[in-house]
Amino acid sequence: PKDAVKALKKKLSKNCNHKEIRLTLSLLDMCMENCGPRFQSLVVKKDFCKDKLVKLLNPRYNLPIDMQEKILTFIMTWAQGFQGMVDVSEVKEVYLELLKKGVEFPTSDTSRGGPKTSSRPSTKSSPSSANPAKRSLLPLPTGPTLLLTAEQIGKLYSELDMAKMNVRVMSSILKENVPGSENPDDMNLLQKLYKTCRMMQERIMELLVTVENEDVIVELIQVNEDLNNVLLGHER
Repeated sequence: PKDAVKALKKKLSKNCNHKEIRLTLSLLDMCMENCGPRFQSLVVKKDFCKDKLVKLLNPRYNLPIDMQEKILTFIMTWAQGFQGMVDVSEVKEVYLELLKKGVEFPTSDTSRGGPKTSSRPSTKSSPSSANPAKRSLLPLPTGPTLLLTAEQIGKLYSELDMAKMNVRVMSSILKENVPGSENPDDMNLLQKLYKTCRMMQERIMELLVTVENEDVIVELIQVNEDLNNVLLGHER
């Protein structure tokens, strides 16, 4: 694994040949899909995912959009973890840094990269009976990090469940309404849900850079990705 990762680093370092970079990214994708934790754990280190991959997003490399999206998809997917024993703390840190800088990650339905992750089953909700979730009432952190109590974690998970329901309802409305012949009631609810989801996403972004609980961070990242996908769908 060390020799393989070293070879990949060499191919990506200061390389402006787009064809070589594209082939190297495809090879990296295949290796991450088929190799074990020994290989994966080296790739998700900061000296590879940030110093080699993210560095390629610099305008001076002028990478095509699809290649930039592939790199961002790698980072986003790896940050969500692997099935085996792989420490993803460093790539998660890179992911959060990019989020803080305002980087927009590709939607999961249009891009693919990294290890396969199981998608959660979605339950269809009736738009007419749904109520938008309220913005989180958790207190804003006063220090650099936030240690949540068990009660606060329970409250946060409850609010995230509401956010997931809002995402499902928004997705349902977007699928059922054709532009130009929308149902007025659906559109009214859609606007309310959009504002609510925007506020929830802002709150999640605040929590992502302050909360220390690993399980909570994983859940926040997943809900943030779902929110991002449906909000981009709404804007399109």
